[in-house]
Amino acid sequence: MPSRSRAREVALQSLYQCEANPATDQERIERFLKGRLRAAPLVQFARGLVEGVLAERASLDAELDARSENWRVSRMAATDRAILRMAAFELLHTDVPGPVAVNEAIELARRYGTEASPRFVAGILG
Repeated sequence: MPSRSRAREVALQSLYQCEANPATDQERIERFLKGRLRAAPLVQFARGLVEGVLAERASLDAELDARSENWRVSRMAATDRAILRMAAFELLHTDVPGPVAVNEAIELARRYGTEASPRFVAGILG
């Protein structure tokens, strides 16, 4: 697995953890990232994704709500929601090329979501 893909995977796990346990603090996230990634540039990349998604969550959710017909972010599976938030953050707030962010999100949905998740994620991000 390419390095940044692995960093995205660990960032997704952190975001899921934050959703499951809203009391998760920054120190715990940092320990998790460092323990899973070890390489400083990857930790920094994953940290940027996690912090960015958490800081921009309300605007990301509004953007995703506007693009998803018959679905509200609050009704989505937690894994799909975390993947979509992270991809939307990359698309709107980073210099990662759009196709890369979308393809990475689809791959994460394939690995962590349900059978329908890759198509669902692709449909909303498309």
